Amino acid sequence: MNLQRQYQAYKKQIDVSIQKVLDTSSYIMGEEIKRLETLLQDYTQAPYAIACSSGTDALILALMALDIGVGDEVITSPFTFFASSEAIAFLGAKPVFVDIDEKTYNLNPLLIEEKITQQTKAIMPISLFGQTSDMDLIHQIAKKYNLAVIEDASQSFGAVYKGRKSCNLSLFATTSFFPSKPLGCYGDGGAVFCQEEESAIKIRSLLKHGQIERYRHKYIGLNARLDTIQAGVLCAKLDFFEEEIQKRQEIASYYTKHLKHCLLPYVPEGQKSVFAQYCVRIKNREAFLAKLKEKGIPTAVHYPLPLHLQEAFESLGYKRGDFPISEKVAEEIFSLPMSAFLYQDEQDYIIEQFNHLAENPFFQNSKILS
Repeated sequence: MNLQRQYQAYKKQIDVSIQKVLDTSSYIMGEEIKRLETLLQDYTQAPYAIACSSGTDALILALMALDIGVGDEVITSPFTFFASSEAIAFLGAKPVFVDIDEKTYNLNPLLIEEKITQQTKAIMPISLFGQTSDMDLIHQIAKKYNLAVIEDASQSFGAVYKGRKSCNLSLFATTSFFPSKPLGCYGDGGAVFCQEEESAIKIRSLLKHGQIERYRHKYIGLNARLDTIQAGVLCAKLDFFEEEIQKRQEIASYYTKHLKHCLLPYVPEGQKSVFAQYCVRIKNREAFLAKLKEKGIPTAVHYPLPLHLQEAFESLGYKRGDFPISEKVAEEIFSLPMSAFLYQDEQDYIIEQFNHLAENPFFQNSKILS
């Protein structure tokens, strides 16, 4: 992400929004919070949007709204950022992993039912890299077993699944406004989306120390408020968000058309990805990335170690080989520069250098996914 280019493009609007907050000195729960929440509801068409302090806190709040805690289980993916399963474990519940689909890298719905137990309370699919899981199939399973669904949409705000926006596909959804997300603020930020008024009221209480009115506390809650300056930044950026998504898709299409000798991103029919990352797979990744670095091309690995192999989750009893698709993908995948502010000549240079290196059979995958 080139955040400085983005800021320079929207500098006037962002500066005005920040100055407005400074002029009112309403830094906590100021009027820009309500304005942001209204804009988020209008954009996603979700009935309720509640701004909060981070994507991680959004996950915790959604789980707390469902009273998920000690002894409960939540089915989720081992191939994602740590925060999703961390939120589950933080509340004393157990993350139960299901392997991913090798084409989309999202939770494989066909493997969910075998992991459901009497302790299972929810399914948390991760909308990874900018597109959602197969939410219809996941909801069919959830309905069969009376389970809640929480979409972790930290990377997919703005994505579309069968005509509906990510964050409005399930009982609860959460997103992150970390600076490098498709819609990012200038610090940490997040939001919870829900379908029922009762849940929205509870979440608003939970993020303010469980208060139902000043100095009256109904719940043990959190200090998880979004600060007003961040809300102002997001309000300003939302005016340009659809334009950025369109540009991201154009850049992604150009990559897909011209990159060779690698496994490219796959977007199922009926979906629109916001390409939070543009991820490809190649053999002998570390050597390949070292060569790209020599050419001045920045890359990142999302994600090098699946969650079931993280030291923090040793107590869950998983071992290498339990989720072979996640482990295989983690060894091969990496992200190329992706931003609405990536210039054409920069992208052409990336593609040229990539293809030159990838001509070497040492780096080529033997299997190309259709």
